[in-house]
Amino acid sequence: MEGILGQKLGMTQIYSAAGAVIPVTVIKAGPCLVVQRKTVATDGYEAVQIGLVEDRPAKVNQPAGGHFKKAGVAPVRRLVEIELSAGEDANPGDEVKASIFAEADYVDVIGMSKGKGFQGVMKRHNFAGGRGSHGSMFHRAPGSIGSSAYPSRVFAGMRGTGRMGGERVTVKNLQVVKVDAENHLIYVRGAVPGPKSGYLTICRAKRG
Repeated sequence: MEGILGQKLGMTQIYSAAGAVIPVTVIKAGPCLVVQRKTVATDGYEAVQIGLVEDRPAKVNQPAGGHFKKAGVAPVRRLVEIELSAGEDANPGDEVKASIFAEADYVDVIGMSKGKGFQGVMKRHNFAGGRGSHGSMFHRAPGSIGSSAYPSRVFAGMRGTGRMGGERVTVKNLQVVKVDAENHLIYVRGAVPGPKSGYLTICRAKRG
């Protein structure tokens, strides 16, 4: 199995054998259940659909309930597709745990970034802004966004104010520092996107 679903618990730090401090993100990875097996013959590609098992029971509508009933598993709140490596096989009802990863493995973590709402160019795009003294009236404004004579319009893609965050973000090549398979915990070096309790997809790094 190439990946697993989890939830972000927060950040802490642990010490290496040499005494170095390592900042880590603690992720509750799984347990997950295989809900659907996709094959080249039926879907055109090889993958599995897995769902994260949570303490709270999930409420689903009738079509989704039929999907879970066909797989013979309890309804779950979050589903994601994971690639299957060559020669691997999985069937509906199979369990996926954090033990698929080991220490020193490299993973890609996918999640939704924190939503920041409507923001200006200094926060959204790291603009420097104008001077803050000597009678300056230009502090946090974006400045000129195009000429008036030609082309008399604003080019598409011009950086400006707008909604910030709330986007799908992938952080690549994070090292797995520790795996606690008994408690379904993975300790990943560094930060990952999203708030606490946010859903994450942890996949084996493609270019680790």
